[in-house]
Amino acid sequence: MSKFYAQDLQNKPVECLGMTFKNPIGLAAGLDKNGECIDAFAAMGFGFIEVGTVTPKPQAGNDKPRLFRLAEHRAIINRMGFNNKGVDYLIEQVKSANYKGILGINIGKNKTTPDESALDDYLICLDKVYAVASYITVNISSPNTPGLRNLQYGEALDSLLTGLKKRQLSLEIEHKKYVPILIKIAPDLSEDEVKSIAASLIHSKMDGVIATNTTLDREPVKGHEHAQEAGGLSGEVLTEKSLLLTKILAKALDGKMPIIGVGGISSPQDVKQRIEAGASLVQVYSSFIYQGPPLIKELVNA
Repeated sequence: MSKFYAQDLQNKPVECLGMTFKNPIGLAAGLDKNGECIDAFAAMGFGFIEVGTVTPKPQAGNDKPRLFRLAEHRAIINRMGFNNKGVDYLIEQVKSANYKGILGINIGKNKTTPDESALDDYLICLDKVYAVASYITVNISSPNTPGLRNLQYGEALDSLLTGLKKRQLSLEIEHKKYVPILIKIAPDLSEDEVKSIAASLIHSKMDGVIATNTTLDREPVKGHEHAQEAGGLSGEVLTEKSLLLTKILAKALDGKMPIIGVGGISSPQDVKQRIEAGASLVQVYSSFIYQGPPLIKELVNA
């Protein structure tokens, strides 16, 4: 099956997170929530693949309809709500895949888990995916799980990061390998909030940050028939917002950890700007939906 969209791309290796990525273009989380298509995406030439977001227990996500194309803006609004078959199912899929490249696993909390117990859910997932992940992303920025974005601030963030770091170090001893942890943040943060998050990430010795998730801002699609649909907006309308946040974040982190840039990346120019802004790697999602596998080839070749 995968031969129909397989493409041989030249290697453009990037050293990051203590690993060698065969090229800097990755698949963002959310497209393959259950890890069911890893080999297919690998055949398309991605330099790395991120699966999830996965939660401890399976959950149906939000009611349909929950996904809307805004084609003239090359944008998407989604309020999927971490629909997935649960972490145990995802691990089975990862183990049965033939892919030998770099695989990120994005973890979240179940909707029914109270905010004050969020760390428990992340630790359940961390324990389970640690052995099979190249890196692990902690999603605290989806707009579609009530209260989730509150974990990006102050004491809630610090206690989450402290708990994750402590468990990571014990898992390193248990599995005799170190798996980096990255935090994925929202684009809807003020400059002061970004600086505060950066300080927390440095203090807790996190390994990296993914900037950014989808936006709640509707200004770029004002007047569109779907503009008022709840959920996260992604696609080309997110480019400037995500780029600006990356610049602020890179300055605040001061080279202490790498950034993976995601959000509105749809052309070689976008990749160039994001890397100049401070990202080491980039990921695509919405632009891949609109442009398909040729996009990966175009970005890697450029």
